[in-house]
Formats: sequence, C-alpha cells, structure tokens
Amino acid sequence: MLLAAALATLSGCATPVFKDAPPASAPPAEVAGAPERYHGADVVWGGKILAVRNQVDTTEVQVVAYPLDRAQRPKPSAPTEGRFIVVLPGYAEALDYPAGRFLTVHGHIEGTRAIRIDDRDVVYPLLQRDALRLWPANFPDDGPHFSFGFGVGVGIH
Repeated sequence: MLLAAALATLSGCATPVFKDAPPASAPPAEVAGAPERYHGADVVWGGKILAVRNQVDTTEVQVVAYPLDRAQRPKPSAPTEGRFIVVLPGYAEALDYPAGRFLTVHGHIEGTRAIRIDDRDVVYPLLQRDALRLWPANFPDDGPHFSFGFGVGVGIH
C-alpha cells in the first residue's frame, strides 16, 4: 500500500521545466524541411550536445534532438528527431557544454544552416535561446532508484 502511494506521488511529479512554453513543438527535422513555415516559432527541444563552436559574437551548440517526456526531459531511448543549433549570446565556455551532455531549451527559430556531415549537407534549424536547462552529467540515470531485498540469517552460538 505504501509503495503504491509512493509510486503514484512520483509519477505525478512530471512538472515541465518551462511552464510558459508551448505544449508541443514541431521536431527539428520537420522544421529543417520547411524553415520558412516556422520562422520565429516558439519551441521547446531537447537532446544530446554534439559540439560547441564559438563565433565572434555568439556561441553555437550543436545538438542531436530526442523527443521530450511530459517533464520536457529528452528521451534518449527513443529515435532521434534531427539536429539543431542553439545560439547563445556572447562567449560560452565549451567545458560548460560538453559533448554527450543532455539539455532542454526553450527558444524561437531564427533560420537554418547547412553543415556537411560525411558526403552530404544536413540542415540545422537555428534556435535563439530564451531559457536553457542542462541536465546532470549522469542523466538519464539521475532519477529515483528502488531496490528490494530479502535476506535470511543464520546464527551460530
């Protein structure tokens, strides 16, 4: 009974990271295919950081996108949804955005950029950041873990 109550409480804690953000966003692959339709659109995307590149006045964080759960956390067990670039104002230290780290970002689409991957150009939507959440380094394994044990003891006198 106590276990059922605890699980019900935990499952109800799926509070979105960005409460004022749109409930559903077109995935980056869809936006890359028709960027003129989505220019200026307000989106919440998440994924895994691939690379960081500092420009003259901005920093670009390249991300492979994953769908988000109800709490706006990336779901790395799901198929990817394309790639995107988060544009940060000014200089950002690359060590603060290491490759492999997960993030969720709320922002608006400001265009696209084609980047060569192997022998083809891949279109990345450019997302101007309004707010960003970096997930802990151990994400997605940072949630509560439960274990139950059963033991038998033997006493010798």
